Amino acid sequence: MEEKFKTKNKNKKQKHQHPNDQTAKTTSDFSFKPSSDVKGLRFGGQFIVKSFTIRRARPLELLRLLSLPPTKPSFASVSAFLPTNFTILAHHAWHTLTLGLGTKKSKVVVFVFESENMKTAVERLWPAEIPLGEVNKKLIRGLTGCEMARFKFRKGCITFYVYAVRRCGDLGFKCADDLKIILQSVVALTDFIDHTAMLAMPNQRSISYAPQLAVAH
Repeated sequence: MEEKFKTKNKNKKQKHQHPNDQTAKTTSDFSFKPSSDVKGLRFGGQFIVKSFTIRRARPLELLRLLSLPPTKPSFASVSAFLPTNFTILAHHAWHTLTLGLGTKKSKVVVFVFESENMKTAVERLWPAEIPLGEVNKKLIRGLTGCEMARFKFRKGCITFYVYAVRRCGDLGFKCADDLKIILQSVVALTDFIDHTAMLAMPNQRSISYAPQLAVAH
């Protein structure tokens, strides 16, 4: 009986897959769904978080966040949104006001398009800054005629949402290399302990950036 119990437990452990293991999939295994059906950002019970804003990141900011060398060519097919100063400080204020019950988790959203032209066309329509509560409706659901594959990674106080975007009916994914590098880089990041470190990103007010919090293993 004891041996059978151990075998069952072992099988259960093998079946459980960590969300960060999604990078083991090949491009053909990505689950592309219409933008109207793909999962969006999740907020849990923290309704106030939906009011917090995120802003479009500059290429060097994304490289720094992913702990990639600045000499690496920028991702021409990638559009990313990072927490604004307001969001970062509001998270801490809300956590303090609720005596530790408020969320300290912030969100980073990365869109990898199937081509540079598609990214450029979409960015003309998207705002440079947007409340988190409007991301699902205006950015994700707003991309009509598109399919997406969604990846979610929890890295300490920051949750990364990565979306691969292609036109409906297209086969494969032309910018699979960019997507692979981004997914592997996020998986390799150590957990962010304090997201106020992001305030020291370029064009942000610098307070206390700790590089060791975002380095690859």
